[in-house]
Amino acid sequence: MFTVGDLEKLTRSYLPANEVASILHAYEFGSRAHAGQRRKSGEPYIHHPLEVARILSDMRMDYQTLSAAILHDVIEDTDTAKAEISKLFGKEIADLVDGVSKLTQIEFDSRAEAQAQNFRKMLMAMSQDIRVILVKLADRLHNMRTLGSLRPDKRRRIARETLEIYAPIAQRLGINTIRLELEELGFMTLYPMRHRILEQQVIKARGNRKEVVTKIRNALKRRLRQEKIPARILGREKHLYGIYQKMKKNKLSFNEVYDVYAYRLIVDSVETCYRVIGTVHNLYKPVPGRFKDYIAIPKANGYQSLHTVLFGPFGVPIEVQIRTNEMNDVAEAGIAAHWLYKSGSTNEHKTAQKRAREWLKNIIDMQTTAGNSQEFLENVKIDLFPDSVYIFTPKGKIIELPRGTTAIDFAYAIHTDVGNRCVGARINRRLAPLGTQLLSGQTVEIIKAPGARPDPAWLNFAVTAKARSNIRHYLKNLKASEAISLGKRLLIRELKMLSVNYDDIDPVRMQKLLSEYHLPDEQSLLQDVGFGNRIARLIARQLIEATDSGHKKPKTPEQESHPLVIKGTEGMVVNFPKCCLPIPGDKILGFVTTGRGIVIHHQSCPNVTEFRNHPEKWITVQWEPDITGSFQTNITIEVTNQRGVLAKLASAISEEQANIVHVEMKDRDDRYTTLKFVIEVRDRIHLARIMRKVRNINNVSRLFRR
Repeated sequence: MFTVGDLEKLTRSYLPANEVASILHAYEFGSRAHAGQRRKSGEPYIHHPLEVARILSDMRMDYQTLSAAILHDVIEDTDTAKAEISKLFGKEIADLVDGVSKLTQIEFDSRAEAQAQNFRKMLMAMSQDIRVILVKLADRLHNMRTLGSLRPDKRRRIARETLEIYAPIAQRLGINTIRLELEELGFMTLYPMRHRILEQQVIKARGNRKEVVTKIRNALKRRLRQEKIPARILGREKHLYGIYQKMKKNKLSFNEVYDVYAYRLIVDSVETCYRVIGTVHNLYKPVPGRFKDYIAIPKANGYQSLHTVLFGPFGVPIEVQIRTNEMNDVAEAGIAAHWLYKSGSTNEHKTAQKRAREWLKNIIDMQTTAGNSQEFLENVKIDLFPDSVYIFTPKGKIIELPRGTTAIDFAYAIHTDVGNRCVGARINRRLAPLGTQLLSGQTVEIIKAPGARPDPAWLNFAVTAKARSNIRHYLKNLKASEAISLGKRLLIRELKMLSVNYDDIDPVRMQKLLSEYHLPDEQSLLQDVGFGNRIARLIARQLIEATDSGHKKPKTPEQESHPLVIKGTEGMVVNFPKCCLPIPGDKILGFVTTGRGIVIHHQSCPNVTEFRNHPEKWITVQWEPDITGSFQTNITIEVTNQRGVLAKLASAISEEQANIVHVEMKDRDDRYTTLKFVIEVRDRIHLARIMRKVRNINNVSRLFRR
């Protein structure tokens, strides 16, 4: 068992005596605070924080981190307050301990919400001091090592959380040693049968590989000696979770994954790395398209190395990684390598630090736009799996994005304002839609317009968490302001029909109504009305009725027919359904729908009959006299089959300054084809002009609006 004496001996090897004394002081305080507490396994509780400190001391972390590791549970599990830790050990250590502690004082509606809120708090603390997550990862690692004493359902829950959140965070920060162990322990706990079968297969296959492994290693050694290149050659054993993931993702058998021989070549400098790649390519033929230069373009976590795959002897593939000693330290310790080389960090360590900071900055941006903790957690999960592509800006700057990313993600990666105002993109100087998927090496330029704003349809193809959270945030705010404006118009209209001005409403009566509905302010009430969650007519009557009387003035016929004017600029709270697509000039009806505001139907729409049973939700509406803008509608055209007829129709429509949104073709028989167009027009007059022009085309046999 690891003791405090072992920790003292370990830390004395790299820390001054006064800092070691501070760590021992933290141990004495923690031991007293946890006195009498035991873990599920039966051992004294202080053994757990001591093991967490051991993991971090193996990474050569500073004394503040080790002290915080020993004290990390005292706020959560004892009567100790943060102020006491701050007084005894300083604000820095107290902040680290507080950042790791869970939110135990708050009641949550569900375990998922509690997990999300705790995770959000930890990441916010981590953004202030990266060491918070290092303590948390070490804490999680020791908990995973000692899961055996817990109930099976709790073990599985913790293992799943580890694989979904903590192992990916360790990977994002480049802490490979912790990531690999978290993945192995999580895999073994969550899928014990799969783990056991794979482990048996690896042991069985390992014996048959010895001869080939030795032959390849000797060939590499000989060639490097001939070139007078000093290098360490290490064989890399694939870990079980990595094998499992590869089999699952690529639908491969065990032999297809395991029949790959992997080596790591560690050299003295970057120049030597590139010399070695030429040497190994001369020794064995490289597999086309499998060379990756992570030195010139490091991974998101600061990882740098040259990767190549070779055709080896007996036709077996050989994976080779080539890197310097410093790169190897960063690959193993990631962000923690900064503390290994605290005096004069090398460029590799600075790169890891910088990229970790950039990632944390994105996390901060996400948390400010996320609607709630669970949405934030989902966004972070998306962001933790970046199988990357590298895109160039027109000025040559490289931006790293997840694979499958689109032009809209690239726009938001540059800046939130660029994303909010973009209307299109040029990919390698060619115009392309914002939903176009990007490939490594492409140069992308975003086209902006001052009046542009995010479209809800962007959420269908946005991939990155930053893009999705910013689009949602903008639309949420936009929709809320539109709902407030519409709600006010609806309420003013209803009050007018009751011969009351909105400004004359009794403030006391308004406040009483807000209290009845448990709403914080008048804006919230108007927003509810605009979204259709509350009926404007009912609210109006409640506002003007005396508290002690149900009396209300009868409406005159003129007041009863007072319609709501549709301007066409109400945004997302006034909707035009696809069943009838009404346009200015059509006779229309409004239907108040919960969460969507008002849905405008053509009076002759077949769906109108379905809503006749809800007269309280119908509202009289009319178009504004001088309405401007574009409105979608559809026309159906039957034509005789002839080459070029679609081009003639499209040309006729565009000549009348109408935009074609969508076209659908269906062959009716050998002679006739039906084309359904969705087009943008200004009003019925504009549509009539288009239809006249289309009718004059010889091939058109029938034309109607549907």
